[in-house]
Amino acid sequence: MTDVMHHIRCREGDVGRYVLLPGDPGRCEPIARHFDDAKKVAQHREYTTYTGYLLGEKVSVTSTGIGGPSAAIAVEELSRVGADTFIRVGTSGGMQKYTKPGDLAITWGAVRDEGTAKHYMPLAFPAVADVDITLALREAAEHLGVPYHVGISQSKDSFYGQHQPERMPVSSRLQSRWKAWIAGGVLCSEMEAATIFVVSSVLKKRAGGVMLVGGNQELPPLPPEERRRRADLGPLIRTAVEAVRILIRKDREAAA
Repeated sequence: MTDVMHHIRCREGDVGRYVLLPGDPGRCEPIARHFDDAKKVAQHREYTTYTGYLLGEKVSVTSTGIGGPSAAIAVEELSRVGADTFIRVGTSGGMQKYTKPGDLAITWGAVRDEGTAKHYMPLAFPAVADVDITLALREAAEHLGVPYHVGISQSKDSFYGQHQPERMPVSSRLQSRWKAWIAGGVLCSEMEAATIFVVSSVLKKRAGGVMLVGGNQELPPLPPEERRRRADLGPLIRTAVEAVRILIRKDREAAA
């Protein structure tokens, strides 16, 4: 049996092969409510882990914290204790006028506008999601009737570099790149997908991502009540959990 992992405080047997990865530790328990017989198995630093069952298969949810460095640690250590399928379940800011608050962004790739993945692969290496996970997320969203878009996210390292670029000494660079991502059709901006995709590729694991569009600075601001309504995490969580069910069924069929 493996030793207890230094950061996530899990060992072999504590987690399932399928792991949902929110950033916020506070989102683990609401996700785990959708599992059967869910139990908290570890909590340390930004990493909280619950494990339960879907369709009789052991599954887990582990928070990654904010940004690439802590997300890479989560994927590394979860892989060492038996996980091989990761789905980032997070929030994001819409970048296209059609990515409205309340929509889901299912990402098949991510702009590597972060630094962690450079310690794994050169920038020429793409940050891409697993095809089966991406299709399972799309199927889940369609089945549940949740509005969604499939495309690319931008993974960045600085939250305030996005939201207050004008006060940064490198403002012209930040603003010109933001315009470029939009012109290239990037759906949304978040902080972990590219790292998770690249690290998973290097480890020969599967990864995908689905993000709730929580706001969109390219659109007029919504009234507070409407903004809160569209920030409901329920559709995001249900879509991610249903996608895991779809993957479990397909993996069982492939193994039969």
